[in-house]
Amino acid sequence: MIDNLKKILNEDQDPKAIEKITSKLENLLMSNEEIGYIAVQKKPAVTILPESIVVTNKRIILCKPKNLGLSMEFMDYDWDDIEASFVKEGILGSDFTFSTKSELTHTVDYLPKNQARKLYTFAKEQLDLLKNPTVNAPNLITPIEVVEEFETEEEMPTEEVTNFAEIIPIYNQSSYEEPIATTLNANEKGMGELTQDELFAKLQNYKKLLDNGLILQGEYDNLKREILGFM
Repeated sequence: MIDNLKKILNEDQDPKAIEKITSKLENLLMSNEEIGYIAVQKKPAVTILPESIVVTNKRIILCKPKNLGLSMEFMDYDWDDIEASFVKEGILGSDFTFSTKSELTHTVDYLPKNQARKLYTFAKEQLDLLKNPTVNAPNLITPIEVVEEFETEEEMPTEEVTNFAEIIPIYNQSSYEEPIATTLNANEKGMGELTQDELFAKLQNYKKLLDNGLILQGEYDNLKREILGFM
């Protein structure tokens, strides 16, 4: 409120009149209600008891002094009840007029032109806000498209197994000894004909099978023992 009043006082307002009005309005404002502008009547002659008009974000308030300024009469109209507002400028000042949906018309005359224009602008903004609340609503947040990023699972390099003819089938624990013996017997004839390098390569290949889980530890130990017998 203080910042708004500073702006008002910069436009040839009477500080005493503004202070008097705001002090009386202090207990009349509703929750979340803020004064947008105050225009004070200024007649050509000495204005002893000027009328004033106050616009807030909720309503228009007419302030009329009574009993030689000892009291004040307030009449207020919600923006929902306001039909339109008008400004008529003359040589000695401007008239601000607003009409209600119930066909009532109120005019405050002899307002300084600058004040009347500010008053009209604020009223126009409030009426437009009621007609188009979505367009004029402040601080609208533009929806932001959220692109979900998925982490790609890193593919672990697998070790290539060569000489697929030597891959030994895996059997369950109870029957794995028989295929091992069969394999050993089948290889007895050709094992002695291999060179040392070939025997070493064969041992490395069996080790790869063990590391990849294709044979059991017992199978590998038997094959290793067999190869070492020929080296």
